[in-house]
Amino acid sequence: MLTRDSSDVIVVGAGVIGAACAYYAAQAGLSVTVIDRGPVAGGTTGSGEGNLLVSDKPLGPELELALLSCRLWRELADVLPSRIEYEEKGGLVVASDDTGMDALRDFAAAQGRAGVVVQEVPADRLGEAEPHLAPGLAGGFHYPQDAQVQPALAAAHLLRAAGPKLRLLLGEEVTALLTGADGRVRGVRTAAGELRAPQVVNAAGTWGGELARRAGVELPVRPRRGFVLVTEPLPRMVRHKVYAADYVADVASDSAALQTSAVVEGTPAGPVLIGASRERVGFDRTLSTAALRRLAAQATRLFPALAQVRAMRTYAGFRPYLPDHLPAIGPDPRLPGLLHACGHEGAGIGLAPATGLLIARRITGAEPPLDPRPFRPERFAQTT
Repeated sequence: MLTRDSSDVIVVGAGVIGAACAYYAAQAGLSVTVIDRGPVAGGTTGSGEGNLLVSDKPLGPELELALLSCRLWRELADVLPSRIEYEEKGGLVVASDDTGMDALRDFAAAQGRAGVVVQEVPADRLGEAEPHLAPGLAGGFHYPQDAQVQPALAAAHLLRAAGPKLRLLLGEEVTALLTGADGRVRGVRTAAGELRAPQVVNAAGTWGGELARRAGVELPVRPRRGFVLVTEPLPRMVRHKVYAADYVADVASDSAALQTSAVVEGTPAGPVLIGASRERVGFDRTLSTAALRRLAAQATRLFPALAQVRAMRTYAGFRPYLPDHLPAIGPDPRLPGLLHACGHEGAGIGLAPATGLLIARRITGAEPPLDPRPFRPERFAQTT
């Protein structure tokens, strides 16, 4: 079996999570090989909207990760080309009635105590924030830290910014992890040969569970399908990332059934993006007209003017779902040398920089930027 040049770290997965892991590892002085069975951003990243959200995160470790990523994305926006379309557009979460507004108020107050910047918008001021928003809403909350990025471009430019420390191998599938006599990881095997490294990062997204099984460990990553509607190009009619309060509940739900809660946002190129649906149907890409109808109806209830706008296309993607809705980030004690960086569900674009920095710090032994314990991969070992 042909053995190619070794590196300090192999990252399996060239989506935005893998790209961020590679970028921060290279910044720490490590040589990195990134390998993917497809193209850059060929999986979940390429099907994402590019959400960088703190507004939908309740108190806890994911919010801490999101706040750190928020700061890191701002830093990266100064390093990466403007073509990644980073935009601090802010989020606007709206309620249809007083009960919903009270729930949002409690949610926002708790977030504010954790460092989230949030401002209440009374009903009579919603039109100033979004002139095309439907009348009759009870109010909302503005989250200026919410932002947007073009995810495929972000992944590509993170890999490019890693510089000469990075080697990128596309169109190669990892078929096995290699271990030494001491039981530690020593690399990976593909059809093209063996690649050597003492550290391997599982950033395989929705396929992270399969890669873990090939390494002999269990990580219960499952796909959660979602659709996005894309309209014809328009003058900028939606200024923020706008969604109704029930979106937060859908994100946290364990239901396998179809759930839809419209998130509506404009883009610099003109089209309006309308998500988000969620359902666990395996890797079935069959077009769901029920999901699309519900998304369209919910979006037009928020923005009635969209009823006259044509939807030009739709696309599907699979979020890498873990049962407790927290990603697996860090070393796996069951196989020394293996680290995981997957299971971010629909938040991977937003959480990528903090994930990459945390992985790089764990590899080098440096102080982690936050408490890594809630994300430990082995937490599922007793329940699987």
